[in-house]
Amino acid sequence: MAAGYLDILRARHAARLLAGTLVGRLPNGTAPIAIVLFTRAEGGSYTLAGALAAAYGLATAVGQPLLGRAVDLYGQPRVQLPAAVVSALGMAVLAVAGLGTLPLACAAVIVAGLFTPPLEGGLRALWPSVLGREDRVHRAYAMDAVAQEVMFTVGPLLVTVLVSLWSPVAALLVINALGVLGALWVVLSEPSRAWRSAPREAHWLGALRSPGLLALLGAFFFVGLALGSITVAGVAYADDHGRESVYGWLMAALGLGALIGGSLYGARQWAGAPERRLRGIVALLALCYLPLTLTPGVAAMTALAALAGVFLAPAIACSFIVVDRHAPRGTVTEAFSWLVTTFGVGAAAGTAVAGPAVQLGGTAQGFAVAGAGGVAALLVLLATGKVLAAPGRTPAVVAGSENDRNGAAEPGFSSGHKA
Repeated sequence: MAAGYLDILRARHAARLLAGTLVGRLPNGTAPIAIVLFTRAEGGSYTLAGALAAAYGLATAVGQPLLGRAVDLYGQPRVQLPAAVVSALGMAVLAVAGLGTLPLACAAVIVAGLFTPPLEGGLRALWPSVLGREDRVHRAYAMDAVAQEVMFTVGPLLVTVLVSLWSPVAALLVINALGVLGALWVVLSEPSRAWRSAPREAHWLGALRSPGLLALLGAFFFVGLALGSITVAGVAYADDHGRESVYGWLMAALGLGALIGGSLYGARQWAGAPERRLRGIVALLALCYLPLTLTPGVAAMTALAALAGVFLAPAIACSFIVVDRHAPRGTVTEAFSWLVTTFGVGAAAGTAVAGPAVQLGGTAQGFAVAGAGGVAALLVLLATGKVLAAPGRTPAVVAGSENDRNGAAEPGFSSGHKA
């Protein structure tokens, strides 16, 4: 299993691109906890902290597909690095100005979120040109999903360490400075500088004109909803057991399960259509969410949380393949960015729905939202099976990299920029 991942990391530029992307995404992965800790340290209420974090999340959801489309049109260095700098400046304004002027604080977090660079989608657009073979790209997608779980575990820990050693202001400034350095490390690489999107048809809907992509986004909205609801229900479960540490155990178990599942998924080659495989993985994901409603003792609940995480990273990794198959030509970065946005919006909806569910029906009802989200995702995939069975184009990794400057333009398509 490890040999397959080492084979990818030994490929020229691969380790640099993965590491740079993870570091570059630290501000996005840690923003909610960093904003909350900063707001509380400045004397703001939890309500204000939640509002600022929500404003950041909403702005990010809006900005990702827009910036992804800009990357497809103008290339990675022209968009990723300037966006990272502007986003970091937004957070710097928040850190320096504080909460004395609330409109300025709100504007700062909105700017920071809106200009969060689409490094995640950009990396997936680069894998075909860096790795070449289809099996290696698919394994890289799985490694990418696993690395995300590690980042979302280590990132908040890094913020809390910076806060304890220095201050919430220092945490905001350091994390965002690291984000700019990560983006810089990516865009200075040869693959990022050379990458060009395939010629694209001029259409205001961009990637969203693909029915298959819309079906996938609909399903992953509910996967995000399920995951978001677990974070709220987990807090309620910890409160029921009188120990805040229980929440940490549940989230760590969820991440460990995803780490194991993603590692195993990427260790082998899979036959058959990825759309059919995705339905099976999401069915297992939904099945593993349902037992959480039993809310047993801490040890058993931790085991159930780990089980619930096992199929998350494989579902995400498989979704990357489906995106590549259904994204209209020349929109690959935008399409991946839409997946990030939809998943994030779903997670936000899950936290919003789980709160009232816990208040009205108890902790079990909060976890029931997760089960319902998993089932809804499966139903969307089943209902749109015919649409998903007809990919809109041959995947870039098979037909040739979108980095191929000599590739012939597809008839009827016009390039948005010069290669």
